[in-house]
Amino acid sequence: MRISRTAKEITVSNYKETYEFWKINPFFDEETHAELATLTDEKEIEDRFYRDLEFGTAGARGVMGAGTNRFNSYNVRRISTGFANYLLNKFGEAAKTRGIAIAFDTRNNSSEYAKKTALTMCAAGIPAHLYAYTCPTPMLSFAVRELGCVGGVIITASHNTKEYNGYKAYDDTGCQLYPDDADAVVAEVEKVDITKTVIMDEEEALSKGLLTYLGDEMMDRYVDAIKNQENGIPADIKADLKACYTPLHGSGLVPITKVLSELGYSGVDTVAEQCTPDGNFPTVVSPNPGDESAMSMVIEQAKSMGADIALGSDPDADRIGLAAKDTDGNYTFFSGNQICAMLIEYLLTARADKLKPNSCIMTTVVTSELGSAIAKSYGLSVDEVLTGFKFIGALMNRYEKTGEKTVEFGYEESNGCLIGNHVRDKDATVAVMMICEMAAYYKSQGKTLCDVLQDIYKKHGYYLDHLDSYEFKGKDGAEKISAINAKLRELGASLSPDIERIRDFAIGTEDMPPSDVLKYWFKDGSWLAVRPSGTEPKIKIYYCIHDDDHKAATENLAAKQKLINDVIDSL
Repeated sequence: MRISRTAKEITVSNYKETYEFWKINPFFDEETHAELATLTDEKEIEDRFYRDLEFGTAGARGVMGAGTNRFNSYNVRRISTGFANYLLNKFGEAAKTRGIAIAFDTRNNSSEYAKKTALTMCAAGIPAHLYAYTCPTPMLSFAVRELGCVGGVIITASHNTKEYNGYKAYDDTGCQLYPDDADAVVAEVEKVDITKTVIMDEEEALSKGLLTYLGDEMMDRYVDAIKNQENGIPADIKADLKACYTPLHGSGLVPITKVLSELGYSGVDTVAEQCTPDGNFPTVVSPNPGDESAMSMVIEQAKSMGADIALGSDPDADRIGLAAKDTDGNYTFFSGNQICAMLIEYLLTARADKLKPNSCIMTTVVTSELGSAIAKSYGLSVDEVLTGFKFIGALMNRYEKTGEKTVEFGYEESNGCLIGNHVRDKDATVAVMMICEMAAYYKSQGKTLCDVLQDIYKKHGYYLDHLDSYEFKGKDGAEKISAINAKLRELGASLSPDIERIRDFAIGTEDMPPSDVLKYWFKDGSWLAVRPSGTEPKIKIYYCIHDDDHKAATENLAAKQKLINDVIDSL
């Protein structure tokens, strides 16, 4: 890595030298200098400077702070400069006419980072269409498609804790960058000298027409696209539904409540304490609606009002959480796999007369088999892709061009799904709308969503899905994760005599690019998959247990968890 120091250049050979450079170089502001001057922990200094913040297929994400391995305005400028150069190389003059869409969520500093992104693009001659207020990730994807942009960026760290922020880059279809494109961006980012990045003054950008702000008109167009997905149940059935919703201090409040109100769901309350946008997420440990603890306030409020369902969305409103009241008045919290299985059952029933011979659903290699079993029972084919919604979006793009298949539903286990063709990312707004429709419909039939899930199990067998995430921070943590992966590959089928087959997705195929995923299928029909997170210092273990009942499945899960824990404990 080459870094300029005013008149001369130095070669950064170790983290200490890089740290000293950032601490004194006048390019970095006094706030940065002051923050770095207070550091005394050598491990902290090493973690901040032992590498550059990584940009990959999921974009960039990290703890906010000063340093090469931290998320800050300087790294935002560096990444944006590389992305701008990539867009100019790929689209030429068209990049300077079609421009780029930019959005941000409610996280601390998100608006500042988004503006830095926009003004960096403007300095490169690429017009920036910047949302004037916080909005969900799917609204960014929508704007790229509506405006015909060459790309998009949203500043968000999704469901991560308050210390994090991130940078997600999109292509001209509104889909997150595919690995080949992400690699090309990385190559451009690596060429950028962070001290020579340039941003345009905001007033200059506005006066030259390079910077424009997106507002309510784009929001209204997005809301209309969502409403077009409803299945037309009667107004009285909608009005009879009682629901409680929380945005978890995020960006989902306005579009989600707007859609539900305009469609006639008048019995929806919100959690007032969690409606205020706040990047500190003061009422939760982590703003992930897939965690029951994050949904505790909305579930308690749902109980107090006797609501049929409790709903939540994460800060950038692409993921959803759901709990439902059963016939005894207790509330059951559902996993992402369970939510999507119920949605598939409902959608394929509601749209039975509209399904086509080439209709399909899309899912990922670490998602439960239950949704696939339901889809196949209705005669649909199932396309399985790698983890990450970009792979679903890319396949949607291909089918849109070829007409080979019609996509009815796309989803992944991590509480995200897409219904419709308006975006190329998971979308909590359309998911919440469809969950409300589903719950209202089944309520009119005398059923709760708990009843619906049990009916599904009776038809397709019992599925227990589980995710274990092991967090290993810093340089030592990255080495630990690498060692776990290496050990599992070394063990292979000797991990257990019950293993039927293994697939190492690091070996790419014609249908899938290489990905660091190991998947083990067992003789009993269950599987587990191992995948290092692309955005967090974690290694994730996914389990799909298919067994006779909950008790048998729980025992089966514990036995398979022990296989992995023994490997981790041995290192």
